[in-house]
Amino acid sequence: MSMISEITARVGAVAIGRNEGERLRACLRSVRGFIGRVVYVDSGSTDGSVALARAMGVDVVELDMRFPFTAARARNDGFGRLRARFSDLAYVQFVDGDCEVAAGWLPQAVAFLEAHRDVAVVCGRRRERYPEKTLYNMLCDIEWDTPIGEAKACGGDSMVRIDAFEAVRGFRADLIAGEEPEMCVRLRAAGWRIWRLDAEMALHDAAMTRFRQWWLRSMRAGFAFAEGAALHGAPPERHRVRESRGVWFWGLGIPLGALVLALASGAWSLLLLLIYPLQVIRLAARGRRSFRENWWRAFFLVLGKFPEMLGQVKFLLRRRIGGPARLIEYK
Repeated sequence: MSMISEITARVGAVAIGRNEGERLRACLRSVRGFIGRVVYVDSGSTDGSVALARAMGVDVVELDMRFPFTAARARNDGFGRLRARFSDLAYVQFVDGDCEVAAGWLPQAVAFLEAHRDVAVVCGRRRERYPEKTLYNMLCDIEWDTPIGEAKACGGDSMVRIDAFEAVRGFRADLIAGEEPEMCVRLRAAGWRIWRLDAEMALHDAAMTRFRQWWLRSMRAGFAFAEGAALHGAPPERHRVRESRGVWFWGLGIPLGALVLALASGAWSLLLLLIYPLQVIRLAARGRRSFRENWWRAFFLVLGKFPEMLGQVKFLLRRRIGGPARLIEYK
């Protein structure tokens, strides 16, 4: 058995998806090259994804779509199947079906976890496959570029220590977004650490071509901020409190304040709205990428406060009315 085989013999993989087509084939192929123990969780595909995965020799879990779907629920169910079939595993690589795991990532991630027993989750650099195709893909690629070293959270693609995952009971299946950072809050509270390596981890295909997709994705982020703050906003964590307050300040507070002042003191008070272009300039000046990327990123960070605010409102209404949250889908 080769060194790589010895390392990856202790790791399984869980992929999730719906109607990913050839992207799913690339995803499964990228992990099957190193891992024989792979589970694919399908959430109601109509494009032959289930048959494709089975033809590749992958164990398939078909979610019961009579119950609300979340990525968290899909990952938990996939993990349950993987754990039931292979009790000797130590690590699980979670990957979304629209991602392709980079060559070399799996043995590198396992080796890091083997050498750092207090680390529960390790992730690397996720890149957009086609950042040049659309402005929205480019924004995703910038978003994925997070700092190297110890982190507070991971994303959907990450390798997790099974003992730690089971100790915190995995993901919260009822969360429609933000389930990875929420789980990381609980892991860190239990004494575990999260780490991001300076290594290529995955190629992601956002396939965002329309403004509406970006808007809905931003709404989902706002919903996740609000729910995260509701769950873990108390000291010392203060999870997502700062983000939520920023959303209300920029998305509602300033426009409402400008309107009230204008009604009371005259239209000149609308000059308060100039704080938005000034904020764009400030954020662009702090950017670390190209001139074009910095300015577009800054513009959409400021504009994004409005759909994020709507996402926060959606969360508050759902909590007041009750009932399960419905997924905010952008694809």
